[in-house]
Amino acid sequence: MSVSHEPLPAYGERPSRPKESRMTLVESRLTSPESVGMSANRLERIAPALQKYVDERGYPGFTTLVSRRGQLVHAERIGWQDREAEVPLAEDTIYRLYSMTKPIVCTALMTLFEEGRFQLVDPVAKWIPAFGATKIAGPGGTLEDQSPLRPMQIRDVMSHTSGLTYDFLEDFPVAEQYRAHRIGNDPTRTLEQFVDELATLPLAFVPGTQWHYSVGIDVAARLIEVISGQKLGEFLQERLFGPLGMTDTAFGVRESARGRLAAMYGLPDIIGKDMTFSKLAMAFVTGDLGRREVESTYPSDTPDVFQRGGHGLFGTASDYLRFANMLLTGKAEDGTRIIGRKTLELMHTNHLAPALLPYTLGGVPAPGYGFGLGSRVAMDIGQSALAGSAGEFGWAGAAKTYFWVDPVEEIVGVILTQHMVGFDLPEADFRAVVYSSIED
Repeated sequence: MSVSHEPLPAYGERPSRPKESRMTLVESRLTSPESVGMSANRLERIAPALQKYVDERGYPGFTTLVSRRGQLVHAERIGWQDREAEVPLAEDTIYRLYSMTKPIVCTALMTLFEEGRFQLVDPVAKWIPAFGATKIAGPGGTLEDQSPLRPMQIRDVMSHTSGLTYDFLEDFPVAEQYRAHRIGNDPTRTLEQFVDELATLPLAFVPGTQWHYSVGIDVAARLIEVISGQKLGEFLQERLFGPLGMTDTAFGVRESARGRLAAMYGLPDIIGKDMTFSKLAMAFVTGDLGRREVESTYPSDTPDVFQRGGHGLFGTASDYLRFANMLLTGKAEDGTRIIGRKTLELMHTNHLAPALLPYTLGGVPAPGYGFGLGSRVAMDIGQSALAGSAGEFGWAGAAKTYFWVDPVEEIVGVILTQHMVGFDLPEADFRAVVYSSIED
């Protein structure tokens, strides 16, 4: 590919369009949208709807994919893998997935559920005994025991009702201990070491009584290791990545592929040392946007050590589409059964009691949504104020990666970028255009 020697654009300015792009593969699989009841003309609105985020709001670029009834109907990229080096996005650009790791890990754990290896109501301490001694933070710095009748259960760590929290969330005092212990900030720990350290800290609340975003799915990842006897990465490769053909998804990037890794932009690193949500909000208000170094907290070169359940995976958009399409049917593209239909229904129904709704993340409520095992679940489309269907599910990542699966319309959408903790909603614009394109 030729390299331009024109002056580079200032950050936030619109760069010149890349003149060449790497050869694509996914576009060779494109199906006529009309053949599955969608409008090609309306899908062409996706790029213009997203371009403003690249031109005006500091986003480097977007990869967008849409499928219906298992057929790819849209594949597009706008913007840059690396703005400063003028490397355009390509089909094989590799992204840090952050919390879009979570649905993958929960799906993997539920393949063990299908084998009768555990029950959702099992105490976590049955498999990780250290959690049997974990206290609950009470008023005035007091510590209380977990109830033997209702301790932290496996379902709690997947539905974020476990009593665990995150370093960057400030609504419980125990988060100060998380930051002091660098719970989410030390990638040199193994998953086992991470979870062992976590079990020494008190829970923020009684399990099952609140919804609170947390490192619970890191515990779910450790449960995979304990129950299966395999390392997490090996298990994911065996159960999901291999059968689904997700050849670029892993807890690291091989050296020969690191030139395909997208650069990070946006706000400061959410898992940086002592980072909090209020600091991120202040950075947003003051316009503290730019290129970010995240290798030190999300390393690409230590896959044997840096394995997590709540973040940590790298992957391409086409790989994630393969995973998300599987969540519609439980099968890989070649018909191989990955997970059962009834298990998927169990995962993607609301598990929260009415008193816990709407769930709130970082002080922002999610009206119209409940939460299943690793994913949000749409319950009331009117309350959600988003185009969609009841039963739609999916999740997002800290760098504004996002996907959803709509079993009613048999639609899957994936939008990937690398913009740390954007408070904009490009994913909502993307969804609006996709649903407006349905013709049948």
